[in-house]
Amino acid sequence: MKLKDLKILIADDSLLARKKLKDCLIGLGCQDVLEAVDGQAAVDIFKSELPDIVFMDIVMPVKTGLEALDDIIKYNPSSKVVMLSSTGTKANITSAIKSGACEFLIKPFTTNQVQDILTKLSEGVE
Repeated sequence: MKLKDLKILIADDSLLARKKLKDCLIGLGCQDVLEAVDGQAAVDIFKSELPDIVFMDIVMPVKTGLEALDDIIKYNPSSKVVMLSSTGTKANITSAIKSGACEFLIKPFTTNQVQDILTKLSEGVE
């Protein structure tokens, strides 16, 4: 699937972090980018919009990124979720991967890192 055809959800409680990632995605050619301000909103938007890829921060209010990841994977086991964290502890990475995340991105990230993940994940999206 082409990047312009992907539906992507960004879940992060930081407006600045969401804007940085959204600008990066749009710069790479993505056109359909949704935003959630906390983990519960991410789950709700996921269920209603069914995005192709989710970029989700681990530390968020209401429901953490790991809790939201669990809910999303239970709802759709083949979901493609990329966890984001500025505190890339080994425990967080291990927990996210065990829970079903397909990638882990440590902030601050580069455009090339995002592009590599999009390229890898979009190959399996029809």
